Amino acid sequence: MKKVMCFGTFDILHEGHVSYLKQAKKYGDYLIVIVGLDCNVKRIKGRLPRNNETKRLVVIKKLDFVNKAVLGQTRDRFAVIKKYKPDIVCLGYDQKVNIKELKSNFFGRIIRLKSHRPRIYKSSKLKITTTQE
Repeated sequence: MKKVMCFGTFDILHEGHVSYLKQAKKYGDYLIVIVGLDCNVKRIKGRLPRNNETKRLVVIKKLDFVNKAVLGQTRDRFAVIKKYKPDIVCLGYDQKVNIKELKSNFFGRIIRLKSHRPRIYKSSKLKITTTQE
C-alpha cells in the first residue's frame, strides 16, 4: 500500500483544496491529510484561521477520499511524517516549504502539485470576497 501525505490549513474548504487533495490521492492508495494547528497557522500566516482546528479537521474527515486526517504538531513538525511514514509527500503549488529541511527528515518522494484556477480558488482571494459582502 502506497501512502501519500499532504498538509494544509483548509480554512473555508473550497474547490482548490479539493483539487489539491484529489491530485495527491492519485499518487497512492492511502491519503493522510495533516491539518494545521491554530497556533502554527498564526505563526506562519500571521493570523488565526476563521475556523478553529477542530472544525477544519472535521470537514476534512468528511471527505470520502481522505483515509486519515489528523492535526499537526507544535514542537516537531516532522513528527507526523515519522509516525505515519508516507511514501510520498505532496505539496501545494503555493506552499512555502524548506525542501532541504524536508528532505533531511523524509526520504520518500516529494511532489509539487498543480494549481487549480488560483485566480479564483485561493483562500486569501475568497476571504477578500467574503469580507466585502
